[in-house]
Amino acid sequence: MSPQDMDDEQRRAAGDRVRREVLGDEHVDRATAAITPLTRDFQDFIARVAWGDVWSRPGLDRATRSCLTIALLATLGHWDELRMHLRAAIRNGVTEEQIGEVLLHTAVYAGVPVANHAFGIAREVFADPEPGR
Repeated sequence: MSPQDMDDEQRRAAGDRVRREVLGDEHVDRATAAITPLTRDFQDFIARVAWGDVWSRPGLDRATRSCLTIALLATLGHWDELRMHLRAAIRNGVTEEQIGEVLLHTAVYAGVPVANHAFGIAREVFADPEPGR
């Protein structure tokens, strides 16, 4: 069933499943435990839209989505999110060499300083004995 054919609850459930598979249970459990009345609607939006609608679509595989996400987060300077999605990319089967290619490509279109900073974060992630955790 495609996301367009689901109701909100089905999209939320699909989103939660994909989010857990991509980011890991620890991350999702922390995010869920930190929900407050202020952030409740935002977390619901993330689960339904980002993960239930977009990441659940069949048009791109998860490794490709991870590569796009890495390039975009680096370009926008969202360093904490980049670190998280580098780990997710590894979990999605993206290799260190492929991540290097994504960041080199990012240097051409987003700038060398952006890619340089992103390469530094990637080195830190890959130095972790369990980089995809």
